[in-house]
Amino acid sequence: MIVAFSAVALLACTPAYDWRTIQNNDDAYEVTFPAKPRSDARDIEIAGKPMHMKMQTAEAGDAVFAVGTVDLPNGDAATQQAALDFLQHGLARNVNAAPAARPVEIEIAAGGKLPGSKIEVNGTRDDGQNRETRQIRARFIAKGMHAYQLAIVSTKAPPAEQIDQFFSSFKLY
Repeated sequence: MIVAFSAVALLACTPAYDWRTIQNNDDAYEVTFPAKPRSDARDIEIAGKPMHMKMQTAEAGDAVFAVGTVDLPNGDAATQQAALDFLQHGLARNVNAAPAARPVEIEIAAGGKLPGSKIEVNGTRDDGQNRETRQIRARFIAKGMHAYQLAIVSTKAPPAEQIDQFFSSFKLY
């Protein structure tokens, strides 16, 4: 805990990272972003079902830090898994990579942890005019009627302590 506090204190002095805790009561989570986040939303289709996805994103250095929340039509395990698969594959597809998900535990604000997954992919994004190499680190979890995606997308990896700060700060209500 002292190491984490020291890292946060040092990060507070880093001009590119201005960490702030955001509590998202509508989507039942809190997270620390490295800058003031922007919000966006769009309708998507997962497994033939219309769903709504909300995003909070913040940029720091060469990276975009994001939390996406998909509102699920029900809390069924099959619906949750379809949404998680959609998010994992969609994110990896952005850099022409295949996700190789590994297990990870995500903290609950009231205590305890839930099983989730994580991916780390490197690849190239080509929009026809620009070709850029990108790194994506992401975590995924579903709880109740929400599926969550936490991601850091960057041209070069942020320092490890910045990555840890973002991912370890995410807590579900």
